[in-house]
Amino acid sequence: MIDILIHNLKHSVMITLFVFVMMLLIDYINVLTRGKMENAVRGGRGRQYLVASFLGVTPGCLGAFMNVSFYVHGLLSFGAIVGGMIATSGDEAFVMLALFPRKALLLFGIMFILGILGAWISDKTADLFGITPCEECKLQEVHEEKAGCFFEPKTLKEFPELCIARYISIAFIIIALITIGLGIVGTKTWGWKRITIFSSLIFSLFIVTTTSKHYFKEHIWEHIIKRHLWKVFLWTFFALSFIKVGLHYWNLEAFVKRNMGFVLLISAFVGIIPESGPHLIFVMMYANGLIPFSVILTSSIAQDGHGILPLLSYTIRDSILIKIFNIVFALLIGLIFYYLGS
Repeated sequence: MIDILIHNLKHSVMITLFVFVMMLLIDYINVLTRGKMENAVRGGRGRQYLVASFLGVTPGCLGAFMNVSFYVHGLLSFGAIVGGMIATSGDEAFVMLALFPRKALLLFGIMFILGILGAWISDKTADLFGITPCEECKLQEVHEEKAGCFFEPKTLKEFPELCIARYISIAFIIIALITIGLGIVGTKTWGWKRITIFSSLIFSLFIVTTTSKHYFKEHIWEHIIKRHLWKVFLWTFFALSFIKVGLHYWNLEAFVKRNMGFVLLISAFVGIIPESGPHLIFVMMYANGLIPFSVILTSSIAQDGHGILPLLSYTIRDSILIKIFNIVFALLIGLIFYYLGS
């Protein structure tokens, strides 16, 4: 039992480190390209579907947040925001990339296509039943970030005066580099996985060390570290322990295989929870071969991570309607894949 927990602890640390460096990279790209994305989304519905699905399929919640921002400004149709949420799989996307990268990329590609298709169907359905976006949303103001505000090499000159949070972050990355370099965490040999995470951590150290005070505080410390990272670690450790202990003591595999249809339904309705954590259980189950592709696809379509939360503050009505479309679409697609044997 102790050996299982120690193994799960090391595995959870490795996954969390991967999530951390990926979040930094995705955040950087999102902020850097925000203005270009706003220009790209202006146009017909087809362009909206394409951009919204692309932003949705990017790992994490940042792409979903951008979609919500565009929606409340009236730049996306109702169907486009639904399509973006269909393509969104939240923070669990980072974990999937760490555990089964090839299957994860295939999953994201399918979700991108489904997001575009779902957007078109949702708009047609909305037009048929007279569903229109909440007008008051278009009057809301959201925070606009200027791209390029985060790299400030002069920060290196101010190193002795940096805040304690930045020192903690730097120490965290250095310790991670040492543990991975010595093989304490992760693979024992220098394969592509170890090289990738090690080099990514060096890049992350550069960002954390040279970034502006605003970008470090609002994006890295407050958002990535304080809001996401500890949750990712705890939920990953819990999900790994649940699966490993379940396989060892409870014959979890037999139960899941006897009730696969029920598990698929649960994976969809858990999507109502605006939190990525619970969905990591399905990710771990898929990684351990307990559930088929159809279930992880259903789970990924149904859930949006934190993506839906900003919209709830603007309009509960639209948030509920979007989630209903999302779950119905997840069940339909999931059941089709399930009965096709996937």
